[in-house]
Amino acid sequence: MKKRDFLAASAASATMLPAHLLAQQTASNLRTPALLTVTGAIGKGNRGALDPALDQMMAKQKIKFDRAFVFDFAAITALAKTEIKPTLEYDNKPHKLSGPLLSEVARAAGAPADAVRLLLRAVDGYNVVISLADAQKYRFIVATHLDGQPMPLGGLGPLWAIYDADRHADMAAKPVAERFGLCPWGLYHIELQQA
Repeated sequence: MKKRDFLAASAASATMLPAHLLAQQTASNLRTPALLTVTGAIGKGNRGALDPALDQMMAKQKIKFDRAFVFDFAAITALAKTEIKPTLEYDNKPHKLSGPLLSEVARAAGAPADAVRLLLRAVDGYNVVISLADAQKYRFIVATHLDGQPMPLGGLGPLWAIYDADRHADMAAKPVAERFGLCPWGLYHIELQQA
């Protein structure tokens, strides 16, 4: 390995936080506004209960919680990154998406071993339920970047739960427009559910 490549790899790995260190982060010490709120069967959390007056979108979408784990952009990108290159339904072209595995985000929020489902909710209210087993099988990621650039709100981001449908025969057999029904873009809330 060349020295330059070694130094770049070392710097990149130094910026990734292990899940147990991320779990020590509190909502008050996030560097930027929270982008993703994880509720339900989580660990101790890093923020308190829903405030119906200040958490307007969540209240209007009938979300309730006593505690949550929130991630800002820095916290979510501090998790180990996975890259995928699915053919997207919007332009029928392959695009590079990167971000942490959805299962790792759940683990960083303190998901218990018996967590079985994830309710994924987008800013427009679109929501889907996916089993944790399927999230792991299909290697869903919480994409933060599209073709090397952060995804903007108003586009497909800033977060998108997605997988590489091209790499799974059962999904690749479907028309492209039918592969991403379980992939809410504009993801902002995950509820972890137990059996």
